[in-house]
Amino acid sequence: MKRKYSPYALPPWLRTVRSVCSQFIIPFTVFQGIRTLLLPTAVDVLILAIFILIAVAFQLEWI
Repeated sequence: MKRKYSPYALPPWLRTVRSVCSQFIIPFTVFQGIRTLLLPTAVDVLILAIFILIAVAFQLEWI
């Protein structure tokens, strides 16, 4: 049986890191999206995809 995820079970320092990351991921994703539109390379597209996945994970509270 899968255990339900609770952010309050995490240590305080890890909750702080998670909070800071969730605040900064959207601006980083927007900046990377603009950069990818101007100078698209394979690495830029890969980084943008990773940022989008992390942003979705934070919005849906998967992490």
